[in-house]
Amino acid sequence: MFVIPNQSSVPMAYTQFTAESPADPVEGPSRMMPSGNRMRIVDCMEEFVKYTILMRPHFALFGDRCSEREERVEKERKAEEKARREAEEAREALEALRVEENGGALDVVGAEKL
Repeated sequence: MFVIPNQSSVPMAYTQFTAESPADPVEGPSRMMPSGNRMRIVDCMEEFVKYTILMRPHFALFGDRCSEREERVEKERKAEEKARREAEEAREALEALRVEENGGALDVVGAEKL
């Protein structure tokens, strides 16, 4: 199992960023000031990138959860049931038309072909 152990938080984060004005040409506006906190954040981001690169070929494994499979099966079952019900209603409507055309006589052979 892959684990990213180097999680980090920044204490008093509102004091760790440069001003909104672009006074510093190197860092620019609203960037984290150079510090140990910034290096920990950079380290974490590097680990996330490496993890993403390692796991990208296995992406389908992460998107296949038991609950999602059950939901998909239930959705497919409902769609099949709806299609079967609509086909039955169409067959009954067609049979009703056929009965009317035959003057009320039921064409059993034609009904079986539908």
